[in-house]
Amino acid sequence: MRVLLTGGAGFIGRHVHHQLLAEGHDVLVYDSLRPDVHRTRPEPSDDLIVGDIRNAEDLRRALPGIDTVIHLAAKVGLGVDLDDIDDYVSTNSLGTAVLLRELAHANLRHLVYASSMVVYGEGRYDCDRHGQVAPGPRRPEDLDAGQFDPPCPQCDEPLRPGLIAESAPLDPRNAYAASKLNGEHLAASWARETGSRVTALRFHNVYGPGMPRNTPYAGVAAIFRSALERGEPPRVYEDGGQRRDFIHVHDIATAVTTASGALPHQPPFTAYNVGTDTVRTIGDLATELAHAYQGATPIVTGQYRLGDVRHITASSAKLRAELSWKPTFDLRNGLADLLASDVGVPTNG
Repeated sequence: MRVLLTGGAGFIGRHVHHQLLAEGHDVLVYDSLRPDVHRTRPEPSDDLIVGDIRNAEDLRRALPGIDTVIHLAAKVGLGVDLDDIDDYVSTNSLGTAVLLRELAHANLRHLVYASSMVVYGEGRYDCDRHGQVAPGPRRPEDLDAGQFDPPCPQCDEPLRPGLIAESAPLDPRNAYAASKLNGEHLAASWARETGSRVTALRFHNVYGPGMPRNTPYAGVAAIFRSALERGEPPRVYEDGGQRRDFIHVHDIATAVTTASGALPHQPPFTAYNVGTDTVRTIGDLATELAHAYQGATPIVTGQYRLGDVRHITASSAKLRAELSWKPTFDLRNGLADLLASDVGVPTNG
């Protein structure tokens, strides 16, 4: 199978590229090499097209002979402030729209779309009195008072967080989240209108070898690792109790390649959560990283970012059942793999 891999020179993209090649596929990488992601440019090669996902002319050069497209190219992260909002919309929403239009013209009919768990907003919550409920956005006055867990919107009592399924309502709460959900909607519309198939993978918190360094757009694992490398303690926002699902990038890569070979009888649009189904906290991650790197004890700051959500962990049962995928790393051996990669010692999952 010949695969076009957009964003293939990035953190996740490089691992997906490696996995595709290991499975015997022919891969063409398409990447803009944007400077807020790439501090150095890779050497020119026949299997790399440097192009912006919003540039239809560049895309047309890439599409002949392609069987499947894996769309990872995106501006990622929560963002620094609202000055980022137009870049998220332009890169993620408009970029996806241009790609879909060109896929239609090229008569390509299968897309794997890298989505994110951020499309849910907050995760699943249950109230002892009112059952499953959807809390509203957290209030600055509560966060300022150190009240980080959202209460029941009906009775104001504490809630029990749980695992969210793909059928849950979607409620993006920052510009990045909104742009990723918009990409899902655009792709679903394209699939219906062209008789195509979209497999949307809602990645959870990804870490592993090759994580970005020293950028405010990196994930929390990369930010903590960069602090430890500078000899500083990881700074943990809120009280460190935010529930997350941390998944090794190798497991993300195998989920992507598995989805790229999904059966043709799938419906026009299918979304899958991609996580380990193991709940850990951001405080756990900081502590595990500090231990692995023999670094300073994490500091819990009580600070917050209004666009963050408190708890978001998902069930990946659907992906396991329908595509026979499963993760191979837990957090401890995944962080050991990250540490080994930093010192040049390869390990196996």
